[in-house]
Amino acid sequence: MIPDPLRLAVALVPVASYLLLIGLLNLRRRPFLTTGGGDLAALGASLSGLVLVGPIELFRPEAAAAEFGGYVWFFLLVFYWLWVWLAVLLARPRLVIYNISGEELRPLLAETASSIDPQSRWAGDSLSLPTLGVQLHVETSHAMRNASLVAAGAKQNLTGWRMLAAQLHKRIHGLRVTRGPRGLAIVLLAFLLLSASIWHMLADPPRVAQAMQEMLAL
Repeated sequence: MIPDPLRLAVALVPVASYLLLIGLLNLRRRPFLTTGGGDLAALGASLSGLVLVGPIELFRPEAAAAEFGGYVWFFLLVFYWLWVWLAVLLARPRLVIYNISGEELRPLLAETASSIDPQSRWAGDSLSLPTLGVQLHVETSHAMRNASLVAAGAKQNLTGWRMLAAQLHKRIHGLRVTRGPRGLAIVLLAFLLLSASIWHMLADPPRVAQAMQEMLAL
């Protein structure tokens, strides 16, 4: 059974927007660096619609809905984002670089590490910068063409991570790479999801109005 147009749009539009962003990043000629917290927050935003029409609506407290009416969705959404923010705060330091291969990242990272910490040393895919108090492990995804610098161990210096991020950002800015081979396919998938959700809403306005009344308890 196809869900009502409103709930379908609420679930798909954030996911499609996230896929569109990832696809566009992969079509760039330069890598894009972000923090692990920013990456996790973007993922949380992409899943917000699915969570809203899924577990949040399923376990919505009826007493609160009767008391606050449609405003209960605002409180539930804030509750969801508090959990996302908690996950961001508790996560270990991490840097995510989109649209770069492991072969392109390794020499760039080695050059950056030696410039800010002459005592830096490699052990396989792990890198230690003892002067900065940073120990990390390099994880790459060939399918999505991105790489993550993940903290290895709980003892990390956040100031050192910020210095590493700043230096990497400077060096990445001047790096030219080939476009990600899957970028166009991801963008097309995003437009397909957006088109499907919008067309489904425009094709059945009465169901949209009915779903709106049900969700807002009007």
